Parts: sequence; C-alpha cells; structure tokens
Amino acid sequence: MSDIRLIVGLGNPGPEYHNTRHNAGAMLLENLASCFNIPLKYEAKFFGFTGRGIIEGKDVRLLLPTTFMNKSGQAVGAMCTFYKILPNELLVAYDELDFEPGIAKFKIGGSSSQNGIRDIVQCLANQKDFLRLRVGIGHPGHKSKVTGHVLSKASAEQQTLIDGAIDEAIRCIQILLKQDLVTAQQRLHSYNAAS
Repeated sequence: MSDIRLIVGLGNPGPEYHNTRHNAGAMLLENLASCFNIPLKYEAKFFGFTGRGIIEGKDVRLLLPTTFMNKSGQAVGAMCTFYKILPNELLVAYDELDFEPGIAKFKIGGSSSQNGIRDIVQCLANQKDFLRLRVGIGHPGHKSKVTGHVLSKASAEQQTLIDGAIDEAIRCIQILLKQDLVTAQQRLHSYNAAS
C-alpha cells in the first residue's frame, strides 16, 4: 500500500503558459482533480491551488503551485511543513525532456535538471527521496532550443500523445494508491502512446 498523502503538479502560472509543454505536470493534476471531483481552491499560505479528496480509499491532498516553476519548492515546502507530510508521502508530476511524448514514468529520488524539482529538493532540506512522475515532452535536439521548446505548446499530434500518457498515468496513480508502486510502475513503464 502506498503512503502518498500529497500529489503536486508543476507548471507556470498565467494564461500564456496554460497548456505549454512545461505545464504537463499541472495538466496531469488538473485532470486528476477533475476525474475525482476534487475542487481546487486558491490558498495564499500554500502559494497555489489546493484540494483534498478520496482516491481509491486514500485521503489525498492535491497542490497546483502558482509560483513560477523555479520557485515550486515554496508551495510544496509550505504544505509539507503545515501538514507534516514526509518526503516519502509526496508525489510530484512534471515534464521530462528526456522522454518522448507518449511516455510517462515513476522514479524515486535522484538528481534532476528540472528547475521545479531542484527547488523542491532545496526547500525539503535537500531530501530527494520523494516519488516523481515524469511526463515526456521530447527534446528539441539542442540545449539552446530547450527554453523555447518547453514554453511553447506541443503540436496537435504530440499533445494527443502527451494526453494519452497523462490518462494512463492517472490510472497508474490509482493503482499506486490501491496496491503498490511496483505494480503501478510495471504498468506505466510498459505503456507508450506512440505505439
């Protein structure tokens, strides 16, 4: 059984960033909230929109930070401190350049070049061992193109693949909460929307 108490979806705030590749984690969280009829309301003390509901019999909190991506730790740190949520009770969804659209994977701990994750690690006193859910957005091919790539919208074809991976990831979050990480991982890691 999973101990996850808080699920976070990372992105940038504001209409100009809505549905950009960098907001894949936020898209996942919004879809998850909608699937389980969990309303998200703004709470200034948590620097974001939060909700609470029952998913697969588990009492889970949701968080959509309204800070910019590189300040995501401010929101996550505030909520973890307030509700005494430990790193191993945290799941953070975010966009992953190293995976093609249509792929999503779970991972525990480790380093990350993703700015939101790096900030969360820093705000959790350098504790890295929280569960991550990486949603593939593809790499533009050269590091000089990364900023433009992540801050723009995917093509319709790529967005369909990203949406497919998000839908499957939500099913696997349910498996994670109901059963365990290994079962959820086996299913998610064998999925590829492009195949």
